[in-house]
Amino acid sequence: MSFLVGENMTCGYGKSCIIHDCTITADLGEIVVVVGPNGAGKSTAMKAIFGMLSLVRGKILLNETDISELKPQERVLCGMGFVPQTSNIFASMTVEENLEMGAFIREDDVSETLQQVFELFPILRDKRYQLAGELSGGQRQQVAVGRALMTEPKVLILDEPTAGVSPIVMDDLFERITEVARSGIAVLMVEQNAKQALSIADKGYVLVQGRNAYSDTGEALMANEEVRRTFLGG
Repeated sequence: MSFLVGENMTCGYGKSCIIHDCTITADLGEIVVVVGPNGAGKSTAMKAIFGMLSLVRGKILLNETDISELKPQERVLCGMGFVPQTSNIFASMTVEENLEMGAFIREDDVSETLQQVFELFPILRDKRYQLAGELSGGQRQQVAVGRALMTEPKVLILDEPTAGVSPIVMDDLFERITEVARSGIAVLMVEQNAKQALSIADKGYVLVQGRNAYSDTGEALMANEEVRRTFLGG
């Protein structure tokens, strides 16, 4: 069984279900990418896995333990990190203060983890005393990911990490995300830049109208003629 399993998830907002019997899994050290058209339920699935939405049906397993009833903060304690697409930094705090806020659940010395984040994102070391609100979009995303890494998660969930950044910054972020996965963390990522995201994915899911339409390795999905024509622009 995979380390993280969102099994037959059905949920939404109010009485309206957005995802239906949707299953997404991820293993440690693996990059899993979820793609699909706008409104397909990608972000909804991520929120369900992190506990921001209650399931109508289905369950969430982490290391074979059912965590379906746990609140998001309890899931952080279990080893989950989540980076939302927007409002993901404290603009009035410095870069270093943002990162330290990410370690709020820890009672041990976080200095080693902080250095690891600076090694992963060298620009953050250079700007550690600068207000996060003064950074570029790509640098803000690095702060958001770095803050999530300060909890030492086993699973890192990223909702549109490259939204609004330039192609060069996107490539750099994907490179850093690959490094995170190589460290043994399961990375689960929703991305609009489907072709680029699938190129680094170990596994990919294509959601359509809240349901699993395709699932395979990133390479196989890139080679699938129907997927390529319908979702990757030919």
